[in-house]
Amino acid sequence: MGMWASLDAMWEMPAEKRIFGAVLLFSWTVYLWETFLAQRQLILLFGGIPYLWRLSGRFCGYAGFGPEYEITQSLVFLLLATLFSALTGLPWSLYNTFVIEEKHGFNQQTLGFFMKDAVKKFIVTQCILLPVSSLLLYIIKIGGDYFFIYAWLFTLVVSLVLVTIYADYIAPLFDKFTPLPEGKLKQEIEVMAKSIDFPLTKVYVVEGSKRSSHSNAYFYGFFKNKRIVLFDTLLEEYSVLNKAILEESGMEARKDGEGDSEEIKANVKNKKQGCKNEEVLAVLGHELGHWKLGHTVKNIIISQMNSFLCFFLFAVLIGRKELFSAFGFYNSQPTLIGLLIIFQFIFSPYNEVLSFCLTVLSRRFEFQADAFAKKLGKAKDLYSALIKLNKDNLGFPVSDWLFSMWHYSHPPLLERLQALESSKQD
Repeated sequence: MGMWASLDAMWEMPAEKRIFGAVLLFSWTVYLWETFLAQRQLILLFGGIPYLWRLSGRFCGYAGFGPEYEITQSLVFLLLATLFSALTGLPWSLYNTFVIEEKHGFNQQTLGFFMKDAVKKFIVTQCILLPVSSLLLYIIKIGGDYFFIYAWLFTLVVSLVLVTIYADYIAPLFDKFTPLPEGKLKQEIEVMAKSIDFPLTKVYVVEGSKRSSHSNAYFYGFFKNKRIVLFDTLLEEYSVLNKAILEESGMEARKDGEGDSEEIKANVKNKKQGCKNEEVLAVLGHELGHWKLGHTVKNIIISQMNSFLCFFLFAVLIGRKELFSAFGFYNSQPTLIGLLIIFQFIFSPYNEVLSFCLTVLSRRFEFQADAFAKKLGKAKDLYSALIKLNKDNLGFPVSDWLFSMWHYSHPPLLERLQALESSKQD
């Protein structure tokens, strides 16, 4: 009776409190359920790691490689582990894309495109993961007492190289990048970049609408070679989705909408996605604020300090046989398994605390970037852009403060709007 009485009391609450309570309850339920179903917990429970290592050893044996070829066996282990992860995650990914995203109007993919994309991602991942892992393991093997320094330097170089080549060579394998056409928007972007000494060289539009209607913008590049990338779904005048709406409404793309009925105009206005040019500039003002305020450099420094600390602690712990025995490795101590055990499992409490600290820092950076856009005189346009983007992405504006504090790298919408409100009124 007590439970039913509580439910009756909940339904007697005001509608806004019922909605908030339902969202809060669902968020925490999903979090607990995902934690319970985490793959690594199931793998640990059923001894999946030592089994997969033995299986990779058998495959190597069939190819004529004995136990002394540890790096070769490690690469086979990585291939099998990533293949297992991809196959077990595929049903959930399909459900997320073709049920949840489809239900809410975000999915733009066909099943064929999705599968082709998944295979391509797997192949590209292996082309990067396997060579990098083999070199890292080799450095650890021959590095002597100070191998952790060489391993850290190697991962630093690899990360910088990947950041440099990603947008030019890896991202185009999945999405089409085209230069932003000459016009008022491009000119205003160049003027804004010049006003804050941002060394802009190119502005691209990525065809994100073929995959999803979610929108985004970012910049990349080192030193004097910075580039800005805008998703076509961010640009109201450029979005393929808006053009499709015009066609479905029986409207031709004319200037000022001449000859169209008021009903059709209202319908298109309600469905239109993306931001006006002024709002796009405000969003870019926020993004460029991250650069001007040194957020990107600070994140890289923090990441590399953490990486160095982890490799140092790995060097201290790698010789402890009890760590390997605890995970089912009684007769061998493979380096790759040591990396997996220490980085993923032993460091997991530390990683959770670090993740929370980085989330707090990220939210602080977001407020600072918003404040930078305000200094550029973009407060009003950023205010409206944030509302549009939240609406386009079907974001829920109300968040439980405790859940959002732990999980959200960006401040909730209402907090950001409140911070912008005074400047907007001015």
